Parts: sequence; C-alpha cells; structure tokens
Amino acid sequence: MAERSDWLMAGKPLCKKCGNPLTLGNCSTCGLPEDLCACAVLEREGQEIKIWIEKRKFDKPVTIVGGITENAKEVASQLKSKLATGGTYKHGHIELFGDHRNRIVQILVKLGYSQDQIEID
Repeated sequence: MAERSDWLMAGKPLCKKCGNPLTLGNCSTCGLPEDLCACAVLEREGQEIKIWIEKRKFDKPVTIVGGITENAKEVASQLKSKLATGGTYKHGHIELFGDHRNRIVQILVKLGYSQDQIEID
C-alpha cells in the first residue's frame, strides 16, 4: 500500500479498476489498457476457497470460509444477508453461524467465483 500512496503523491495516474500505477496508459500489473484491465479477474481466478465446519461452544457448528482475499468483508456481509445468519470476518476468513456448506457454494458461484476453485471439507 505504501507503494501506491507514493505514486499518488508523485502525481502519477492510477488504474481505475485495480488501483495499480499506469505506465503509458496501461496497467503496470496486467499490461492491458486501463479500460480493459483484468487484474481483479485474474486475482479472483487464482484464489482457492476452502469451506469447512468447526464445532464451537455447546456443540454449535460454525461454517468457515477461507481463501477470499478481495472484498472479503463485503462478501461476508452478502453471505450473512443471503443465508439469514450471523457471522464475522476475522483472522483472514469468514465465520458464519450454522452449517451452510452447500448453500455457500451456490452463492459464491452467483457472486462470480468458479465452482472449480471452491473446495468443501
């Protein structure tokens, strides 16, 4: 993040889609023009999402979703809303109260994640 703020302070333009610096109108990360930048898509495709259950106090199940790095708090909020359950995002993973393994896969696919990158334990 410090690198991005250095570019911003130097007056260098930033890509509107991913926030990385532009070089001659092209994204410095993916090399495509700013309007065709694919950094977010490439990052999302590279993620491996793992879903598992943990038993907590009083034998209550908690569904854990790990591996989501971009907009994880927003994804957690959408999952909680669509599953009508409580939960949180902390320590790099999403925790949802109850056993929602199968429904989470369907929701993540609708959010644009690939079925191939989701693994259920």
